[in-house]
Amino acid sequence: MTEINTLYLQAAELLRQLIAIPSFSREESLTADLIEKFLTDKSVKTYRKLNNIWAWNKYFDASKPTILLNSHHDTVRPNTGYTRDPYDAKIDNGKLYGLGSNDAGGCLVSLIHTFLYFYDRQGLKYNFCLATTAEEEISGVNGLELIIPDLGHLDFGIVGEPTLMQLAIAERGLMVLDCVAHGKAGHAAREEGENAIYNALPDIEWFRTYRFPKESEVFGPIKMSVTIINAGSQHNVVSASCTFTVDVRVTDAYRNEEVLEIIRQHVKCDVTPRSIRLKPSKIDKNHPIVQAGIKLGRSTYGSPTTSDQSLLDIPSLKVGPGDSARSHTADEFVYLDEIREGIELYIKMLESVV
Repeated sequence: MTEINTLYLQAAELLRQLIAIPSFSREESLTADLIEKFLTDKSVKTYRKLNNIWAWNKYFDASKPTILLNSHHDTVRPNTGYTRDPYDAKIDNGKLYGLGSNDAGGCLVSLIHTFLYFYDRQGLKYNFCLATTAEEEISGVNGLELIIPDLGHLDFGIVGEPTLMQLAIAERGLMVLDCVAHGKAGHAAREEGENAIYNALPDIEWFRTYRFPKESEVFGPIKMSVTIINAGSQHNVVSASCTFTVDVRVTDAYRNEEVLEIIRQHVKCDVTPRSIRLKPSKIDKNHPIVQAGIKLGRSTYGSPTTSDQSLLDIPSLKVGPGDSARSHTADEFVYLDEIREGIELYIKMLESVV
């Protein structure tokens, strides 16, 4: 208990220092410097690529499986509703205020100190890889995705995001599709041309009504929503093209590539995905780390929000201190007790596995 208390006090102080440094996505170099120095001062050998810092446990053994501990140190920009200085890490009534305190500072410092707890332990069944990463808030290519090849073989991961320490065992993926229905321009007053808007209507109706054969046990059906549509330049010209955008929330029942192929088989319009990087993810409810959390009274659920989990091809559990409902809100805060609980629960869950 004394060791947990020491780790908690160090974590809270590190978070205060992180909050004081602006770290917008793509501008995280100073918080990366701070994390790098903090770990180095703890005699941890660190590695760095751009604004990503990672490390392995002291007695890393390549013959053993490895657990990834990941969270991010970038933040969104403060919104106009702030009544406090977003970089003034004040403590008030047990709340630590500041931009990034909840998303995902509390998770980040809790996972760092969980890593330190296990860092120089010998005889573990697993290795640990700590990855503190950038650009999560913009799903950027220079964050976790950039360093995955450097991390070696990973067997499963814990992704630190605010979940009230409940267990997000699945996360929706995201595809944004740009669709173009084609026609032929003509004068609206005469029977000329082929109206692209009319050609788009059956496809739009298909996106509205189609149900994929397989459904997720956690999320149910895949959700597709047409969110933007554009066509025409003037009232008396039949449109030669109609463009529309579709937001597709992919579940763990399919891979993004499979969903895209099914869509293209059913619609006539041209379909171009902006990206298929943000994959759905899941971990079996019977996985030892999930069962460890359940035995500690934690509940499981499917997360509707996207995180760096979407970039991993390994089983991963999203869990962390803080509340997702506070993320990106004005006067963001995390309860200090949440950080203490986060460290304690991370350690207890992992102790039962390693």
